[in-house]
Amino acid sequence: MNHIRKIWRSDGAIAWTFMAPGLLLLALFVFWPIIYSVPLAFTDYSVIAETNYIGFDNFTRAWKDNDFHISLLNSLTYVLIVPFIQLFSILLAILVNSAVPGVKWFRTAYYIPVVTSMVAVAIIWNWLLSPNGVVNFLLVSAGILPEKIAWLSNQKTALGTVMFVTMWKGLGYYMMIYLAGLQSVPKEMSEAAMIDGANRMQVIRHITIPLLRPYVLFCTMISLMSAIRVFDEVFVLSGGTGGPGTATLTSSLYIYDRGFKQFEFGYASALGLIVSIIIAVLSVVIFRFNQKGGVNSY
Repeated sequence: MNHIRKIWRSDGAIAWTFMAPGLLLLALFVFWPIIYSVPLAFTDYSVIAETNYIGFDNFTRAWKDNDFHISLLNSLTYVLIVPFIQLFSILLAILVNSAVPGVKWFRTAYYIPVVTSMVAVAIIWNWLLSPNGVVNFLLVSAGILPEKIAWLSNQKTALGTVMFVTMWKGLGYYMMIYLAGLQSVPKEMSEAAMIDGANRMQVIRHITIPLLRPYVLFCTMISLMSAIRVFDEVFVLSGGTGGPGTATLTSSLYIYDRGFKQFEFGYASALGLIVSIIIAVLSVVIFRFNQKGGVNSY
C-alpha cells in the first residue's frame, strides 16, 4: 500500500495526471481518426451506400489525378517559406532579447498576429491587397510597380501572397520559441568572441545559431508540417475554392473538398495517407540534418 502511495505521489504520476485530459482529447480527435483512416483508404466508403474493399484503387486514382498533383506541388512550394520564417524569427528573437526601452511592447506587437483570428487577418489583408488597397498605393507611388495588381485574384501572385500572409502570421510564434532558447545561451561565449574581435554578425552565425540548433530543429519540423498541411489561410483568403483556378489549391484543401464536399471519404483518406508519408519522409531528413548542436554539444 505504501509502495502504491509513493508511486502516486511521484513526479511522474503527477505529470501523467496533468497530461491525462489533453492526451484523452488527442486520442479521441487525433490518434483515433488517423488510425481509422488507414483501412478507410482501401475502401470506397459511403455514408449512405454499401462500403466495399477496393484495394489500391484509390492510390491508383491519386497517381492519375491532375488536381491532386497540382495541390501537392502547391503544398511543396509552400515549404519554401520555412527557411525565411526561421531566419526572420531568429533575428526578431535576437532583437527583442536586447535590453532596450520598449522591448516588451515589441514582443507583444510581434505576437499579436499569432493570436488573431484568421478570419480577421483575411479581412485585413484582403483590404490591404485589393487593387485599390494600401499596398498597391504605396508600391505604385514609390515607382516599384508600374500599375496596380490584384494580388489575390492573379494566378501568378496569389500563392506567393498567401505564403507571405502565412509567414507574417507565424513569425511571432517561432520568435517566442527562439527567445526562450536565447535565454539558455551563455552570454560569456558571445562576450568572449567579441573580445577576440568577432563582430555581431559573426557571433550570430558561429555561436548563437549553432547553440540554437535544437530549437531550429523543433521549429523547422513544426513549420514544415504546417506548410504542407496549410488550410486556414488558403481557405479563407481564396473563399474555400483554392482559386483563382488552382493557383492556391493545396493538398489539405483538396482533401477537404474530396471528403466533405464530394463525400469521397475513402479517396480523401488515401490522399491524406500519401501526404502524411511525404511529411514523415521530409521530417526524418530534417531531423538527421539537425541532430548536432545546442548548448550541451559544446
